[in-house]
Amino acid sequence: MAKILVTGGAGYVGSHCARELVRAGHEVTTFDNLSQGHADAASGELVVGDLRDRQAVDAVLSRGFDCVLHFAALMAVGESVDHPVDYFDVNVGGTLNLLIAMRQHGCDKLVFSSTCAVYGEPAHVPITETTPHAPISPYGETKATVEAILANARRVGEVQSVCLRYFNACGASEDGHLGEAHFPESHVIPVAFERLIHGKPFAVFGTDYPTPDGSCVRDYVHVLDLADAHLRAVEHLLAGGQGGAWNLGSGRGYSVLELIAAVERVTGRQFSDIKREPRRPGDPPELVAAPAKVAADLGWRTTRDLDVILADAWRWFQAPRFGPGTTSRER
Repeated sequence: MAKILVTGGAGYVGSHCARELVRAGHEVTTFDNLSQGHADAASGELVVGDLRDRQAVDAVLSRGFDCVLHFAALMAVGESVDHPVDYFDVNVGGTLNLLIAMRQHGCDKLVFSSTCAVYGEPAHVPITETTPHAPISPYGETKATVEAILANARRVGEVQSVCLRYFNACGASEDGHLGEAHFPESHVIPVAFERLIHGKPFAVFGTDYPTPDGSCVRDYVHVLDLADAHLRAVEHLLAGGQGGAWNLGSGRGYSVLELIAAVERVTGRQFSDIKREPRRPGDPPELVAAPAKVAADLGWRTTRDLDVILADAWRWFQAPRFGPGTTSRER
């Protein structure tokens, strides 16, 4: 058993990962400011605090931890374009406070929640871990900046870190206890469900991309598969494994128009209308992972396909368990 601090552990991916760590026998402390997270979603002891508050970060790290899982961040691409300073303040500044406190209190193992947004618009798809970083949004830039900081810290032995670059996280826990409840919601699957519930048109942003049907292509990964990857990364570091970076994706991409068809099939409902809108800033045409490296190094691969993802998310969406107003469709 290890003592593990999970920053942002009351949020969507963090809460699923923290829950799996507890199930695996680890002692978990969740640190979250609850700006987007939900207290009812937290596992272990919940400490309410903000990474920008150096005293709060120092106080929680003083308890002594074997490893930190770092999820706490702002994460909406479009919002980052409009508010880049806020994104660097939280995502980079907060991480620096965390790393300083970890060094002061002798914790040298970190699993970092990164993103495929670090790659920007890659020249080749599927994307390998050696694809150059070329982010096209402030959100992606903040994650790439943190990865660069961690690489430098690994080089001099200050911290052993693993960077897990998610593709599109989605789905919900199988028992319906945890799910995706952001406010406002920006992720495509819950937004699609909102439109279905209210009989509103669904907007496709960009239908002139260089993809088979003109809409963006994404690699969708069940949040429980992501949780399994984090558990493997923690155990890898605790066993003395070397740090590094891995893509977390299935290797299979779906266009937005294909996703719409899958949503209608799984839910048994039809959208009232599909509106074709202009492209949004910061949206690359295609993001699909090459998952061979993580399979070889950690033995990880996705186990749940798009229909399972949608079925689990739809079950959660119809009967959410937590959150102010419980979910964005009711606020």
